[in-house]
Amino acid sequence: MQTINKLLVVIEPELMESLALKRAKQIAEKIGVPLHLLICDKENKHSSLLHVVVAALKTEGFTVTSECAWHESKHQTIIRTQQDNNCGLVIKQHLPDNPLKKLLLTPEDWKLLRYCPSPVLLAKKAQAWEGGVVLAAVDVGNDDADHMELHKSIVDHGFQIANLVKGNLHVISAFPAPMLAAVEAAYPIETEYEAIYRKACEGFQAQYDIESSRLHVEEGPADVIIPRVAKQLDAAVTVIGTVARTGFSGALIGNTAEVVIDTLESDILVLKPQEMTRHLEKLASKR
Repeated sequence: MQTINKLLVVIEPELMESLALKRAKQIAEKIGVPLHLLICDKENKHSSLLHVVVAALKTEGFTVTSECAWHESKHQTIIRTQQDNNCGLVIKQHLPDNPLKKLLLTPEDWKLLRYCPSPVLLAKKAQAWEGGVVLAAVDVGNDDADHMELHKSIVDHGFQIANLVKGNLHVISAFPAPMLAAVEAAYPIETEYEAIYRKACEGFQAQYDIESSRLHVEEGPADVIIPRVAKQLDAAVTVIGTVARTGFSGALIGNTAEVVIDTLESDILVLKPQEMTRHLEKLASKR
């Protein structure tokens, strides 16, 4: 969080209260960075609202710039603005998508998570982060280079946020149930796979100096386990990674970060590996 130089805040004119702006103000006060406000507006109908919000923020002592813009779609507008203004974090309020519409069309927030080069914070809760639980979600079972880099980034960001807000960092890792074919009477209840996974978690715990009481290792689908543990802990924010899967495989399989954004009852900070970030920056520069 300390490396962020500017926050891009997406303002939704139709909302009575902007959770994105509320969260951005809290973060900006902590790390001392300016705000850039964006309304995705095809017809420039909301410039007056933007001027009012900017004036109020300046009165409160914030350094702020703003614009109304539109580039083909909402997620493309956000990404273009993030790149043009060199914003290190995008903050946007997330509203649940219509389930039927989600089956037919890829939600805009999913596209934003897939294609935005910078980290994205989806605001969902009104309560402040101060003194709350920061939940870092990792997949210890994946030890390829991208996931190992993501693990470090997720835990580092989790520690930084917890320190900023004087909160507590917890880490969650879900491992899949063994294949039914492997579950036979000859196998003990705790399968060899589970034992290997838990051993890997012990190494992860030692590497990042995480207390046992704050490491949660559970069997089941990550998109079920992560929201459940977040709710149990009343997490203020969940930090999660994505490898930004796109194309046909992304449409069929989806990414855990995308699947959980409707079910998580916390704010969600989504990170990507550096190689993916560089690739997305190149794509964005060509538009």
